[in-house]
Amino acid sequence: MAENTTSAPQILPETDASPSNPSSDPSTEEQNPPVEHATQITEDTDISTLSAAQNLLELTSDVQRPLIAEIAPIDELRAEYENGSPSFVQQINYLQSQGYSSIRRTRGDGDCFYRSVAFAYVENLLHASDPVFAVVAALSTLEATPKLLESVGFERMVFEDFYEVLIELVKNVIAPDVSGSTLTDVALLERFQNPEVYLRMLTSAQIRLDPDNFAPFLFHPELGEPMEIREFCEHFVDAAGKEADHVQMTALSRILRINVDVAYLDGRGSSGQVDFVKFQPEETSGAAASSPISLLYRPGHYDILVGPRRQTAEF
Repeated sequence: MAENTTSAPQILPETDASPSNPSSDPSTEEQNPPVEHATQITEDTDISTLSAAQNLLELTSDVQRPLIAEIAPIDELRAEYENGSPSFVQQINYLQSQGYSSIRRTRGDGDCFYRSVAFAYVENLLHASDPVFAVVAALSTLEATPKLLESVGFERMVFEDFYEVLIELVKNVIAPDVSGSTLTDVALLERFQNPEVYLRMLTSAQIRLDPDNFAPFLFHPELGEPMEIREFCEHFVDAAGKEADHVQMTALSRILRINVDVAYLDGRGSSGQVDFVKFQPEETSGAAASSPISLLYRPGHYDILVGPRRQTAEF
Protein backbone atom coordinates (compact mmCIF):
# COMPACT_ATOMS: atom_id res chain seq x y z
CA MET A 1 0.00 0.00 0.00
CA ALA A 2 1.30 3.43 -0.86
CA GLU A 3 2.76 5.63 1.82
CA ASN A 4 2.64 9.39 2.16
CA THR A 5 6.24 9.72 3.20
CA THR A 6 7.85 12.17 0.79
CA SER A 7 8.76 15.68 1.78
CA ALA A 8 6.72 17.21 -1.02
CA PRO A 9 3.04 17.62 -0.16
CA GLN A 10 1.11 14.60 -1.34
CA ILE A 11 -2.26 13.05 -0.66
CA LEU A 12 -2.71 9.34 -0.73
CA PRO A 13 -5.06 8.03 -3.41
CA GLU A 14 -8.08 6.05 -2.41
CA THR A 15 -7.39 2.36 -1.80
CA ASP A 16 -9.68 -0.65 -1.62
CA ALA A 17 -9.17 -0.66 2.15
CA SER A 18 -10.56 2.83 2.63
CA PRO A 19 -14.00 3.45 4.12
CA SER A 20 -15.24 4.99 0.87
CA ASN A 21 -14.26 1.96 -1.21
CA PRO A 22 -16.15 -1.09 0.10
CA SER A 23 -15.09 -4.38 -1.40
CA SER A 24 -18.60 -5.34 -2.46
CA ASP A 25 -19.96 -4.45 -5.89
CA PRO A 26 -22.69 -1.78 -5.49
CA SER A 27 -24.38 -2.76 -8.73
CA THR A 28 -24.69 -6.35 -7.53
CA GLU A 29 -26.20 -5.21 -4.25
CA GLU A 30 -28.81 -3.14 -6.08
CA GLN A 31 -29.85 -6.12 -8.22
CA ASN A 32 -29.87 -8.54 -5.31
CA PRO A 33 -30.60 -6.57 -2.16
CA PRO A 34 -29.70 -8.49 0.99
CA VAL A 35 -32.48 -9.82 3.15
CA GLU A 36 -32.39 -8.04 6.49
CA HIS A 37 -32.97 -9.97 9.67
CA ALA A 38 -33.32 -8.48 13.11
CA THR A 39 -30.23 -9.36 15.11
CA GLN A 40 -29.79 -8.85 18.81
CA ILE A 41 -26.23 -7.61 19.35
CA THR A 42 -24.56 -7.91 22.72
CA GLU A 43 -21.01 -7.65 24.05
CA ASP A 44 -20.80 -11.46 23.75
CA THR A 45 -21.85 -11.59 20.08
CA ASP A 46 -19.23 -13.14 17.79
CA ILE A 47 -18.56 -10.22 15.43
CA SER A 48 -17.20 -12.55 12.78
CA THR A 49 -20.81 -13.60 12.13
CA LEU A 50 -21.95 -10.03 11.45
CA SER A 51 -21.71 -7.81 8.41
CA ALA A 52 -19.20 -4.94 8.40
CA ALA A 53 -22.02 -2.44 8.75
CA GLN A 54 -23.42 -4.26 11.77
CA ASN A 55 -19.97 -4.46 13.34
CA LEU A 56 -19.44 -0.74 13.03
CA LEU A 57 -22.84 0.69 13.74
CA GLU A 58 -24.10 -1.72 16.37
CA LEU A 59 -21.06 -2.96 18.26
CA THR A 60 -18.97 0.21 18.43
CA SER A 61 -21.54 3.00 18.44
CA ASP A 62 -23.32 2.00 21.65
CA VAL A 63 -23.79 5.25 23.57
CA GLN A 64 -23.05 3.32 26.76
CA ARG A 65 -19.51 2.75 25.55
CA PRO A 66 -16.96 5.28 26.84
CA LEU A 67 -15.56 7.79 24.38
CA ILE A 68 -12.17 6.22 25.05
CA ALA A 69 -11.69 2.95 26.93
CA GLU A 70 -8.90 1.67 29.14
CA ILE A 71 -5.98 -0.05 27.45
CA ALA A 72 -6.89 -3.68 26.76
CA PRO A 73 -4.80 -6.62 25.50
CA ILE A 74 -5.17 -7.22 21.78
CA ASP A 75 -6.00 -10.83 22.73
CA GLU A 76 -9.52 -9.55 23.46
CA LEU A 77 -9.87 -8.43 19.86
CA ARG A 78 -8.49 -11.74 18.58
CA ALA A 79 -11.06 -13.65 20.62
CA GLU A 80 -13.85 -11.85 18.77
CA TYR A 81 -12.68 -13.31 15.44
CA GLU A 82 -11.50 -16.78 16.42
CA ASN A 83 -14.84 -18.47 15.70
CA GLY A 84 -15.03 -17.55 12.05
CA SER A 85 -12.43 -15.14 10.70
CA PRO A 86 -9.02 -16.83 10.45
CA SER A 87 -7.66 -14.09 8.17
CA PHE A 88 -8.37 -11.45 10.81
CA VAL A 89 -6.80 -13.67 13.46
CA GLN A 90 -3.67 -13.95 11.31
CA GLN A 91 -3.44 -10.19 10.99
CA ILE A 92 -3.88 -9.68 14.73
CA ASN A 93 -1.13 -12.24 15.32
CA TYR A 94 1.07 -10.28 12.93
CA LEU A 95 0.46 -7.03 14.81
CA GLN A 96 1.30 -8.73 18.08
CA SER A 97 4.52 -10.10 16.59
CA GLN A 98 5.47 -6.50 15.75
CA GLY A 99 5.03 -5.45 19.37
CA TYR A 100 1.46 -4.14 19.19
CA SER A 101 -0.03 -6.14 22.02
CA SER A 102 -2.81 -3.82 23.19
CA ILE A 103 -5.42 -1.32 22.01
CA ARG A 104 -7.64 1.46 23.28
CA ARG A 105 -11.15 1.16 21.92
CA THR A 106 -13.10 4.26 20.95
CA ARG A 107 -16.82 4.80 20.55
CA GLY A 108 -17.77 4.24 16.91
CA ASP A 109 -20.01 7.16 16.03
CA GLY A 110 -18.25 8.56 12.97
CA ASP A 111 -15.95 10.72 15.10
CA CYS A 112 -13.64 7.87 16.09
CA PHE A 113 -10.70 8.96 13.91
CA TYR A 114 -10.59 12.50 15.32
CA ARG A 115 -11.27 11.26 18.85
CA SER A 116 -8.49 8.66 18.64
CA VAL A 117 -5.99 11.20 17.33
CA ALA A 118 -6.95 13.77 19.97
CA PHE A 119 -6.52 11.31 22.84
CA ALA A 120 -3.32 9.75 21.51
CA TYR A 121 -1.91 13.23 20.82
CA VAL A 122 -2.12 14.18 24.51
CA GLU A 123 -1.17 10.69 25.68
CA ASN A 124 2.01 10.83 23.60
CA LEU A 125 2.96 14.05 25.37
CA LEU A 126 2.44 12.36 28.73
CA HIS A 127 4.83 9.56 27.81
CA ALA A 128 7.37 11.55 25.79
CA SER A 129 11.02 11.04 26.71
CA ASP A 130 11.21 14.82 27.23
CA PRO A 131 7.69 15.98 28.16
CA VAL A 132 8.69 19.62 28.57
CA PHE A 133 10.12 19.81 25.05
CA ALA A 134 7.15 17.90 23.63
CA VAL A 135 4.58 20.15 25.32
CA VAL A 136 6.36 23.35 24.30
CA ALA A 137 6.46 22.15 20.68
CA ALA A 138 2.78 21.18 20.79
CA LEU A 139 1.75 24.52 22.28
CA SER A 140 3.74 26.38 19.65
CA THR A 141 1.68 24.63 16.98
CA LEU A 142 -1.69 24.77 18.73
CA GLU A 143 -1.52 28.41 19.79
CA ALA A 144 -1.19 29.46 16.15
CA THR A 145 -4.35 27.64 15.07
CA PRO A 146 -7.11 30.01 16.26
CA LYS A 147 -5.97 32.66 13.77
CA LEU A 148 -5.90 30.04 11.03
CA LEU A 149 -9.48 29.05 11.83
CA GLU A 150 -10.61 32.66 11.81
CA SER A 151 -8.85 33.24 8.49
CA VAL A 152 -11.07 30.66 6.78
CA GLY A 153 -14.31 31.90 8.35
CA PHE A 154 -14.71 30.09 11.68
CA GLU A 155 -15.95 32.40 14.42
CA ARG A 156 -13.98 32.34 17.65
CA MET A 157 -17.10 31.88 19.75
CA VAL A 158 -17.77 28.63 17.87
CA PHE A 159 -14.41 26.98 18.50
CA GLU A 160 -13.02 28.74 21.58
CA ASP A 161 -14.37 26.32 24.20
CA PHE A 162 -13.10 23.26 22.31
CA TYR A 163 -9.73 24.93 21.85
CA GLU A 164 -9.43 25.70 25.55
CA VAL A 165 -10.22 22.10 26.50
CA LEU A 166 -7.38 20.80 24.34
CA ILE A 167 -4.91 23.53 25.36
CA GLU A 168 -5.53 22.96 29.07
CA LEU A 169 -4.99 19.21 28.72
CA VAL A 170 -1.69 19.81 26.93
CA LYS A 171 -0.49 22.39 29.46
CA ASN A 172 -1.47 20.15 32.36
CA VAL A 173 1.02 17.51 31.21
CA ILE A 174 3.80 19.61 32.79
CA ALA A 175 2.00 22.43 34.66
CA PRO A 176 -0.19 21.81 37.74
CA ASP A 177 -3.86 22.71 37.43
CA VAL A 178 -5.91 24.59 40.05
CA SER A 179 -5.86 21.50 42.27
CA GLY A 180 -2.07 21.39 42.14
CA SER A 181 -1.91 18.18 40.09
CA THR A 182 -0.39 17.44 36.71
CA LEU A 183 -2.10 15.23 34.18
CA THR A 184 -2.00 11.44 34.57
CA ASP A 185 -3.32 8.60 32.42
CA VAL A 186 -6.28 8.21 34.75
CA ALA A 187 -7.02 11.95 34.77
CA LEU A 188 -6.81 12.10 30.97
CA LEU A 189 -9.49 9.42 30.66
CA GLU A 190 -11.69 11.23 33.20
CA ARG A 191 -11.30 14.67 31.65
CA PHE A 192 -11.40 13.74 27.97
CA GLN A 193 -14.49 15.52 26.61
CA ASN A 194 -14.87 16.02 22.87
CA PRO A 195 -11.65 17.81 21.87
CA GLU A 196 -12.08 15.95 18.59
CA VAL A 197 -14.48 18.73 17.57
CA TYR A 198 -11.55 21.13 17.42
CA LEU A 199 -9.55 18.65 15.35
CA ARG A 200 -12.36 18.53 12.80
CA MET A 201 -12.16 22.30 12.47
CA LEU A 202 -8.38 22.16 12.09
CA THR A 203 -8.74 19.55 9.34
CA SER A 204 -11.24 21.72 7.52
CA ALA A 205 -9.02 24.78 7.84
CA GLN A 206 -5.99 22.97 6.40
CA ILE A 207 -7.95 21.78 3.36
CA ARG A 208 -9.34 25.29 2.75
CA LEU A 209 -5.91 26.91 3.19
CA ASP A 210 -4.20 24.61 0.67
CA PRO A 211 -6.60 24.31 -2.28
CA ASP A 212 -3.89 23.56 -4.85
CA ASN A 213 -2.92 20.32 -3.11
CA PHE A 214 -6.31 19.17 -1.85
CA ALA A 215 -8.85 20.19 -4.51
CA PRO A 216 -7.88 17.46 -7.03
CA PHE A 217 -8.67 14.76 -4.45
CA LEU A 218 -12.06 15.94 -3.21
CA PHE A 219 -14.79 13.56 -4.31
CA HIS A 220 -18.18 12.66 -2.90
CA PRO A 221 -17.50 9.43 -0.95
CA GLU A 222 -20.67 7.71 -2.18
CA LEU A 223 -21.20 9.21 -5.64
CA GLY A 224 -17.56 9.56 -6.68
CA GLU A 225 -18.25 13.01 -8.15
CA PRO A 226 -15.76 15.89 -7.71
CA MET A 227 -16.70 18.46 -5.08
CA GLU A 228 -15.78 22.06 -4.41
CA ILE A 229 -13.63 22.61 -1.33
CA ARG A 230 -16.25 24.48 0.66
CA GLU A 231 -18.97 21.93 -0.12
CA PHE A 232 -16.68 19.00 0.73
CA CYS A 233 -15.61 20.53 4.05
CA GLU A 234 -19.12 21.50 5.11
CA HIS A 235 -20.56 18.06 4.36
CA PHE A 236 -17.70 15.64 5.10
CA VAL A 237 -15.33 17.38 7.50
CA ASP A 238 -17.15 19.98 9.61
CA ALA A 239 -20.22 17.84 10.23
CA ALA A 240 -20.10 15.57 13.27
CA GLY A 241 -20.35 11.85 12.63
CA LYS A 242 -18.70 11.95 9.20
CA GLU A 243 -15.89 9.41 8.84
CA ALA A 244 -12.38 10.46 7.87
CA ASP A 245 -10.58 9.23 4.79
CA HIS A 246 -7.11 9.85 3.37
CA VAL A 247 -7.72 13.52 2.57
CA GLN A 248 -8.79 14.33 6.13
CA MET A 249 -5.96 12.29 7.64
CA THR A 250 -3.40 14.05 5.49
CA ALA A 251 -4.78 17.48 6.37
CA LEU A 252 -4.88 16.86 10.12
CA SER A 253 -1.37 15.42 10.26
CA ARG A 254 -0.07 18.49 8.45
CA ILE A 255 -1.75 21.17 10.53
CA LEU A 256 -0.80 19.47 13.82
CA ARG A 257 2.66 18.47 12.49
CA ILE A 258 2.27 14.92 13.70
CA ASN A 259 2.97 11.52 12.20
CA VAL A 260 0.03 9.12 12.06
CA ASP A 261 0.43 5.42 11.22
CA VAL A 262 -2.78 3.59 10.32
CA ALA A 263 -2.78 -0.23 10.42
CA TYR A 264 -5.43 -1.69 8.11
CA LEU A 265 -7.06 -4.75 9.69
CA ASP A 266 -9.15 -5.85 6.72
CA GLY A 267 -8.78 -9.64 6.57
CA ARG A 268 -7.23 -9.50 3.10
CA GLY A 269 -4.30 -11.48 1.78
CA SER A 270 -3.06 -14.91 2.73
CA SER A 271 0.15 -14.01 4.57
CA GLY A 272 -1.52 -12.24 7.47
CA GLN A 273 0.66 -9.17 7.08
CA VAL A 274 -0.93 -5.84 8.00
CA ASP A 275 -0.39 -2.83 5.76
CA PHE A 276 0.45 0.44 7.48
CA VAL A 277 -0.36 3.73 5.77
CA LYS A 278 1.88 6.48 7.09
CA PHE A 279 0.83 10.12 7.11
CA GLN A 280 3.99 12.15 7.57
CA PRO A 281 3.81 15.92 7.09
CA GLU A 282 6.70 17.85 5.65
CA GLU A 283 7.43 19.61 8.93
CA THR A 284 7.40 17.72 12.22
CA SER A 285 9.09 18.43 15.50
CA GLY A 286 11.64 15.96 16.84
CA ALA A 287 9.10 14.70 19.36
CA ALA A 288 6.45 14.13 16.73
CA ALA A 289 8.86 12.37 14.40
CA SER A 290 9.91 9.89 17.09
CA SER A 291 6.43 9.23 18.47
CA PRO A 292 3.88 8.54 15.73
CA ILE A 293 0.26 8.08 16.65
CA SER A 294 -0.72 4.51 15.75
CA LEU A 295 -4.31 3.71 14.86
CA LEU A 296 -6.01 0.40 14.09
CA TYR A 297 -8.50 0.58 11.23
CA ARG A 298 -11.27 -1.94 10.75
CA PRO A 299 -13.69 -1.13 7.91
CA GLY A 300 -15.45 2.03 9.08
CA HIS A 301 -13.87 2.31 12.52
CA TYR A 302 -10.65 3.45 14.21
CA ASP A 303 -9.17 2.46 17.56
CA ILE A 304 -5.85 3.42 19.11
CA LEU A 305 -3.14 0.83 18.55
CA VAL A 306 -0.65 0.71 21.41
CA GLY A 307 2.93 0.07 20.33
CA PRO A 308 5.96 -1.38 22.06
CA ARG A 309 6.94 1.81 23.86
CA ARG A 310 3.58 1.97 25.64
CA GLN A 311 3.28 -1.50 27.10
CA THR A 312 1.82 -1.09 30.55
CA ALA A 313 0.45 -3.17 33.38
CA GLU A 314 -2.95 -1.46 33.24
CA PHE A 315 -4.59 -4.78 32.47
